[in-house]
Amino acid sequence: QVQLVESGGGSVQAGGSLRLSCEASGNTGNRPCMGWFRQAPGKEREGVASIDPGDNTLYRDSVKGRFTISRDNAKGTLHLQMNTLNPEDTAMYYCAARGPTWYCPLSRYDYNYWGQGTQVTVSS
Repeated sequence: QVQLVESGGGSVQAGGSLRLSCEASGNTGNRPCMGWFRQAPGKEREGVASIDPGDNTLYRDSVKGRFTISRDNAKGTLHLQMNTLNPEDTAMYYCAARGPTWYCPLSRYDYNYWGQGTQVTVSS
């Protein structure tokens, strides 16, 4: 089993920044495929960014150049640095992990483990 705990959410004004963290524990394996997802009220959960075992990253178009996914393997943590936030980024953000694989898509259906989420609210 894998446990994921997110932190770092909050409320900011448009143009501000937040840094989300996800602490992973349990049988995560060595450098698992992990991702960040978000879900706004009334909308489906969507992939934001993912990182594969080689630290190759993938981003949805709307966050490219603003968000950066990274991991600290020594500490078992995943991060999402979010800059130039806008109200459309408002959502519950979730950390996710899947089994040992180099395929790390932005589809929520491909991930086995999920955190409880951390709320991000951006005001105009």
